Parts: sequence; structure tokens; C-alpha cells
Amino acid sequence: MDIIIITGLSGSGKTQASSWFEDIGYYCVDNLPPSLIGSFLELAKSGGRIEKACLTLDIRGGKFFPQLYEALRSLKEIEGQEVKILFVEASNKTIMKRFNEARRHHPMSKGAVTEDIVEAEREKLRFIRSLADFRIDTTGLNVASLRKRLESILLDEKDKDAFTVNLQSFGYKYGIPMSADLVFDMRFIPNPYYVEGLKKLTGNNKRVQKYVYKQDVTKEFIQALENLLKIVVPAYIKEGKQHLNISFGCTGGRHRSVSMANYFYGWCNEQGFAVTLEHRDVK
Repeated sequence: MDIIIITGLSGSGKTQASSWFEDIGYYCVDNLPPSLIGSFLELAKSGGRIEKACLTLDIRGGKFFPQLYEALRSLKEIEGQEVKILFVEASNKTIMKRFNEARRHHPMSKGAVTEDIVEAEREKLRFIRSLADFRIDTTGLNVASLRKRLESILLDEKDKDAFTVNLQSFGYKYGIPMSADLVFDMRFIPNPYYVEGLKKLTGNNKRVQKYVYKQDVTKEFIQALENLLKIVVPAYIKEGKQHLNISFGCTGGRHRSVSMANYFYGWCNEQGFAVTLEHRDVK
């Protein structure tokens, strides 16, 4: 039986993730008490009724929440059962904005959603997060982008030999992606924003890329990171990892970080790595 557990921060996009799994044929259950997981799975398996299940479990469990960590850990230890945990998160500002726009209460508060409340939930989920097989930071992602990321994860799960390098550009002014394994700060490169004719363009433009790539410090960085990835990627694969999430950041996430993410997208393809590319803050 194929089991996906969705957990994470309130307002981060768990409902949208669950809807995607439902659309592709998973039997989805929302907010199931941890103590009933075993009973549900026995019922699902009887007569082979359900082959794929997706359970959303989070802080809404209230008094049942303390049981969640042990329930998930026990679930992953059952032999012959394919269980993957997806942890969905987002920046504090993003979550606060979503709750305010939707005019909904946070599970941990009946009043306004503040940064302290979001941080308190993040702390409660810290140990749950450590069990996750996959983490998705939905800051700056729309529904279509989230579905694309989920599709990438599912395809990798169907092909156990697949290893995917997920590249992302971002702007520091909008927050660092929390799902990143490696974060590289591109603000040491001269900024095209201050070059006449390049300000309104992005790193998807050949002129901006030419400006970024011609810098001596850029050339040195590219060589160093290529050498690092030739060591790191095989090591990740050897350890049985399925993903390496690399994020490139600059001030606004439009010029330098985009150019570098684009460069390494091409480089990864040349190396034969499965690779995805997302420019989070380019609208």
C-alpha cells in the first residue's frame, strides 16, 4: 500500500497538496487522530479496497497532537509498507498574509495571526519536520507551481533510481526558502540592476546573463560550485537521497540569482542529472 502523510504549518498549502493527490487517485483523509491511523490502514487493506492513501495530520489534532510524532515514527518502521512524509511550510509573513486574506482563525489562536503564533507552531512541529522525506516551501508559489513540484516528487518516487537536483532563485528581501539544502548568496556579484538598460530585465535575458557571467568573481564561483556538486551529488545518491534542493539568492531575486540558477540548470543537464528549475520571485 502506498501511503503519503501530509503535515506542516497551518496556512502553508497542505489542503492544496491533498487536493492534488486526490486528483491523481489517492484516497484522502483530513485531520485523522493519530491513534486511528492503524485502524484506518487495516480497514483500507482489507480486501485490497484502497491501494493509495493520503493522510493530512497536523496541529489541528489538538489534544491528540502529542501522539503524532510517535505515530509517524512507528508507521515508517512497518516493513513492507511504503510510507512517505511530506512537510509543507512557508515563511511567517506568507502565512500571516494568507490567514488575514482568508479571514480564518489559526488553530492556535482565536485572534489575529501574529508572527509569535506562527513561530510557536513551527517549534511544535520541529521534531515532526525531522521525520519528513520531502519538504516544500510554498513561499511565493502559486497552486500551479505547487502541483508541478508535487509532480516532480511523485515521479521520483516511481523511479527509485532517479535523483533530482531542484534549483531555485529567490530574493533575500522576500525570505530564504526553508526547504533548501544548499543556499548560495549571489550578492557578491556586481548588480545588473544598476546598469543602464538592464534594470527592468531579469536573469532570463541573455544580456543580463552575459553581464553576470563575464565577471571574474562569477567565473571563480562557477568553477568552485561545479567541483563541489561533482562531489556532493554522487554522495547524496550513495546515501539513498532522492533530492538536492539548491537555492541561489540575491537582493530582489530577479537578476544575479536567476542568472546563476539558469546556468546550473544547463550544467546539470549536461552532467545527465534530472533537474528542475524555479524562479520564485520573478513575476
